[in-house]
Amino acid sequence: MFNLQSIRDDFPILSTLMNDKPLVYLDNAATSQKPSAVIEAVENFYKTGNSNIHRGVFRLSEEATARYEATRKDFAQFISAEKESEVVFVKGVTEAINLIAYGFSQSILKEGDEILISEMEHHANIVPWQIACEQTGAVLKVIPVLDDGSLDISAFEALLSEKTKLLSIVHISNALGTINPIKSMIDKAHAFGVPVLVDGAQSAPHIKVDVKDLDCDFYVFSGHKLFAPTGVGVLYGKEKWLEQLPPYQSGGDMIKKVDFGGTTFKGLPGKFEAGTPNIAGVIGLSEAIQYLQKLDRKGAIAHEEALLIQATEGLAQIDGLRLIGTAKEKASIISFLFDDIHAHDVGTFLDSGGIAIRTGHHCTMPLLKRYNVPATARASFAFYNNANDVDCLVESLKKMKSFFL
Repeated sequence: MFNLQSIRDDFPILSTLMNDKPLVYLDNAATSQKPSAVIEAVENFYKTGNSNIHRGVFRLSEEATARYEATRKDFAQFISAEKESEVVFVKGVTEAINLIAYGFSQSILKEGDEILISEMEHHANIVPWQIACEQTGAVLKVIPVLDDGSLDISAFEALLSEKTKLLSIVHISNALGTINPIKSMIDKAHAFGVPVLVDGAQSAPHIKVDVKDLDCDFYVFSGHKLFAPTGVGVLYGKEKWLEQLPPYQSGGDMIKKVDFGGTTFKGLPGKFEAGTPNIAGVIGLSEAIQYLQKLDRKGAIAHEEALLIQATEGLAQIDGLRLIGTAKEKASIISFLFDDIHAHDVGTFLDSGGIAIRTGHHCTMPLLKRYNVPATARASFAFYNNANDVDCLVESLKKMKSFFL
């Protein structure tokens, strides 16, 4: 059963004051807060279990290695991956996409090939492909966004061709909250023999991800948005594709044998994990996964949907406020603006009342250019937020309007 108060008690930061007001944290799309179990797991590792992994024959190192590799197994099960070796630990989604873009530029792309992305992508799913195209002569193609914030699927279908070598697409827009029809898009791409990379930074915290059911070729995650520490993430890739990609970085633990005449690399996933990893972060990720697995996910999803409806209805009643992104299928992210008040002023005013939102371009400059706005204010909810948080947001925005106008 979904017990909201019990869940809120699990997140110590929610009981703190900000500017002498109870913290109302509505910036979950930027990073999530961490439950005590995750915080304590990281702290305890450094207190009683700190050691490097894979290379020690002493018990402390062996135990750290076992916990690190157990997390790989747990995460594979969490996303329904077929093999543990298809789970690669990275710093986050940005590094994961860069790893794949580098691999494609080195071993797959050639002049005239096409990479397909959308107009709503985060910069981390634009810039690496621009660089890959510059290096190989490939061409970047962009799926347009409709006025309501949904993708133009007809345009997507028209852009697919024998030249397309990869579809790299966001599952849930961090700026709009739009939930894209990923499964059907994957099916259509596969009909052309096109592999699909899914940016799951925003989706994993809000919906259950099943990579086997989606049949995606790559799916990337950031731990810090999944109630885990910063600096850790996961790249899932089908074995047949990971095998084709060269190492992204070299040295340290990704080697099998080094000689001045040449080097032999480890197999999967080791060849992509150079150097000492974020061991404590991975252990924190393990605790976050366990926390989510104990959670009533259906109840959590229903609760977030209710918060989104409440916020959408409340904001719609404020004169002069305009919602950006009103697609039918949305996650609990809502972007808005006032024509006469800059988004940064909105954020500063709300902060004075203890309310934390995100303002700016949200690392989606091309998307905001499409809407002809320089910045928006964004409120994003997690399952630990409550109806009072939404009420505080709406009432504070009403006060702000009277203050400025």
